[in-house]
Amino acid sequence: MSNKLYPLLQTINDPADLRRLPRTQLHALADELRAYVLSSVSKTGGHLSSNLGTVELTVALHYVFNTPNDRVVWDVGHQTYPHKILTGRRERMDSLRLLGGLSGFPQRFESEYDAFGTAHSSTSISAALGMALAAKIKGEERHAIAVIGDGALTAGMAFEALNNAGVADCNLLVILNDNDMSISPPVGALNRYLAKLMSGQFYAAAKNAGKTVLKGAPPLFELAKRIEETAKGMVVPATLFEKFGFNYIGPIDGHDLDSLIPTLENIKHLKGPQFLHVVTKKGQGYKLAEADPVAYHGPGKFDPAIGLQKPTTPAKTTFTQVFGQWLCDMAAHDPRLVGITPAMREGSGMVEFEKRFPARYFDVGIAEQHAVTFAAGLACEGLKPVVAIYSTFLQRAYDQLIHDVAIQNLPVVFALDRAGLVGADGATHAGAYDIPFLRCIPNVSVACPADENECRQLLSTAFEQDHPVAVRYPRGAGAGVPVQAGLEALPFGKGEIKRAGKGVAILAFGTLLYPALEVADKLNATVVNMRWAKPLDTELLLKVAAEHEGLVTLEEGAIMGGAGSAVSEALHAAGVVKPLLQLGLQDEFIEHGDPIKLLALQGLDTAGIQAAVVKRFAALLESGRPALKVVA
Repeated sequence: MSNKLYPLLQTINDPADLRRLPRTQLHALADELRAYVLSSVSKTGGHLSSNLGTVELTVALHYVFNTPNDRVVWDVGHQTYPHKILTGRRERMDSLRLLGGLSGFPQRFESEYDAFGTAHSSTSISAALGMALAAKIKGEERHAIAVIGDGALTAGMAFEALNNAGVADCNLLVILNDNDMSISPPVGALNRYLAKLMSGQFYAAAKNAGKTVLKGAPPLFELAKRIEETAKGMVVPATLFEKFGFNYIGPIDGHDLDSLIPTLENIKHLKGPQFLHVVTKKGQGYKLAEADPVAYHGPGKFDPAIGLQKPTTPAKTTFTQVFGQWLCDMAAHDPRLVGITPAMREGSGMVEFEKRFPARYFDVGIAEQHAVTFAAGLACEGLKPVVAIYSTFLQRAYDQLIHDVAIQNLPVVFALDRAGLVGADGATHAGAYDIPFLRCIPNVSVACPADENECRQLLSTAFEQDHPVAVRYPRGAGAGVPVQAGLEALPFGKGEIKRAGKGVAILAFGTLLYPALEVADKLNATVVNMRWAKPLDTELLLKVAAEHEGLVTLEEGAIMGGAGSAVSEALHAAGVVKPLLQLGLQDEFIEHGDPIKLLALQGLDTAGIQAAVVKRFAALLESGRPALKVVA
């Protein structure tokens, strides 16, 4: 880093260095830190708006509290780049979200200053409460601080923790980072309640004017004070959090160090659960991000002087876009369709659907459990809910999926975006487990489209069913197959032979069909597009098993309990004994990095698949023979 550009920041190697600075220099440090965040993210890509919004709060926390002895838990953790820079990782920011580099989220093994690993929302209060009570049990003097956004506060888990913390005899500080934004614009009654702080200027002005007028009439002045205390609970959100047992402080300007630092220093000496409400602005200090925090939430590489630019060549159609277009088309065709998202309107491709069908669009906030049971309620009344949810987020609603949807056998479609590896976001966001955790649930079916057009067709198939169906598809683009405009469905539970060969058959589930075809061309193997992890096309499976000496299953999902396991179980049930090689994601958490490199490390690129098949079935392969292509 340039000493000229960042004269103060280059002297900060850990928070102890920060705490040695005179307070008068903190404003300049915050300016340098913000500039460094912008410069770093523009070179690597990553979360930007949220990090620009937490610069002063991060500086204040590390300045006032004795970290790492005092524990700071960042909810979600996508806003911790300033924290990473101030805690000894400044010179590694060029490796952010790259294979072997810094994670985009807090990780305990990465730094002692990362008190708790996060990446999904609404866990911070629970974790910090555990830390606060642990300190009490152990007789240790330390503070526990949870920093949670207003979007994350919409989740039920946050309120479960508040309910517990309010009666716990411990020193816990919850900081509400109120930026009126999560990823998508916030929704719900709680957000409207918090938004009343915008009335704060009016409230303050009226209060001061009233005091001036009534000073000369003490009885009236005392009456006004009592009325003021009642009105305050109507104007600012103090009442809500005080009912939970917290001492509410705020709201204060989260970008004003002269307010933040004295307030935090005072809170340090208070006992019991404290709640500090700070108001920040996403994208603070970078006008382009302030104007469009959604676009700058997670940009790729860009020139800060110019901002985000549209690509000169049209990008490939993504699976998310395929889903969004299908959703609009099917909604126009069938008035029963309703779309549901847990605060991922943009990420799940539902922006156009909201515009065209606002009465049938429901963003329930960061509340996956509620989203699923809400869908169940809609289905009970004859509607056809489509829940657009990332694979990794559906894990949070597993109980509701079983008890409220599957047991009642309700026709809910789950559009599972980000199935398989997701790259830079790492293990917390990878959709590695949906096939194992879904296929074991009675009544639930699981479709695995191989390409963009098949994704649209299988969504239509899923929508036709009278029971729950999940359609899993990856992040980004696929093979580039043109998408047909109609709403034609594919046969339910049926696969197809894509290439006929000899000796070995590769049974592909999902987008790995295409590397499987490349391998098969070299090895003269058969390739089957299985399409469905549940129900399996058992008839096709047994036919292929009878005609081949060895079988290979291929999936971008966990091997343990996955589609390959389903094949093994089906063969066993039919009394068929056949050598079976199962290829998929290994029994490990896969770190962040480029998805192509990660697939290669898992042996799921073309070279890795070929090597594994040859190693296992070298004697069975008949390479060199002319391949017979079978058109479905």
